[in-house]
Amino acid sequence: MAHVEAVVVGAGPGGLAAAAALQARGVETLVVDRRPHVGSSWRSHYDRLRLHTPRRWSGLPGHPIPRRFGRWVARDDVVRYLEEYAAHHRIPLRLGCAVTRIDRGGGEAGARWLVRLDDGSTIEAAHVVVATGYNHTPVTPEWSGMAGFTGEVVLARDYRNGRPYAGRDVLVVGSGNTGTEIATDLAEHGATRVWLSVRTPPHIVARSRLGVPAQATGILVRRLPPRVVDRLAGALAVVQEPDLTAYGMPRPAPDVYSRVLVGSVPVQDVGVVDAIRARRVEPVAGVESLDGSEVVLADGRRLRPDAVVIAAGYRAALEPLVGHLGVLGPRGLPVVHGAHEPTGAAGLWFTGFRNPISGMLRELRIDAERIAAAVSRAGAPSRT
Repeated sequence: MAHVEAVVVGAGPGGLAAAAALQARGVETLVVDRRPHVGSSWRSHYDRLRLHTPRRWSGLPGHPIPRRFGRWVARDDVVRYLEEYAAHHRIPLRLGCAVTRIDRGGGEAGARWLVRLDDGSTIEAAHVVVATGYNHTPVTPEWSGMAGFTGEVVLARDYRNGRPYAGRDVLVVGSGNTGTEIATDLAEHGATRVWLSVRTPPHIVARSRLGVPAQATGILVRRLPPRVVDRLAGALAVVQEPDLTAYGMPRPAPDVYSRVLVGSVPVQDVGVVDAIRARRVEPVAGVESLDGSEVVLADGRRLRPDAVVIAAGYRAALEPLVGHLGVLGPRGLPVVHGAHEPTGAAGLWFTGFRNPISGMLRELRIDAERIAAAVSRAGAPSRT
């Protein structure tokens, strides 16, 4: 059985940040990931994706994102940065090996945790940082008639670009950042018709205004009471958020921050507003069921798309790893986060399981530094 002071589960931005911060404090650390490369989730995103937060506010501890990647960093450059980051900090990696379960330790070695891997081996550790990510497993709606649907069904995770859909009719289900960007991408690549299925109208904000990124507002308001932020944002929305009601997209409720707290951040406009106004993307009602070659909407309308792209969000899927430890809440997310250990689970830490209004990468950096400080203070249990 291998022994290490800290195991980090996940070699994405959160895991690499935590590992670098731990090593900077002299904590022996190993990062384990089921995929063969760091940043695996970024490698599989659609081609046009860029960070929604500016480069200077998105760097991880101890190594900023290089200026050569520009202000809004492209997907492939995020991957390059993560590779450079792991090499710069000389982070020990065990890739292509999945963690299947985390159990409480004890016994002669006195370690708190046993990290079990899919090759049958076990790593004993004083501390475990779970950083497998908020967007881990795609949510697939269970629509009536799905098994008999004759059109193509694609998960957003598997979508790369709109070239294969040129000259075809496509329905995109989900009006978050992923869904709206994919709908825009389809229109730009020549899809004949693009429908965007909207169940709850999203808040849509400019990525930056007068040179100031939207993230700046998120940082300023993140600690205010949600009802106060909702009230302020509701007043500003009248002049700052586009009115698309004439194009089939009702105005959202004045609840922008309340939505963030349950994982729904505002949509950053990288072209969808113009596409809707040009009627290249048509908002439609939520999907009710599938019927042969048709999609039945909640308002009774029937569409006949050649393909349906599902961008209905993700879930953390932490249950196999830690569901038996009593550390998850009703939504399957950790009951505590960052530099806080769950009650009765000393040495177990979670990062990256929120979708903060102040920017995910910024919060991952803060979490990493705070977790490392807490681990350094706690130290490792003595072995007997």
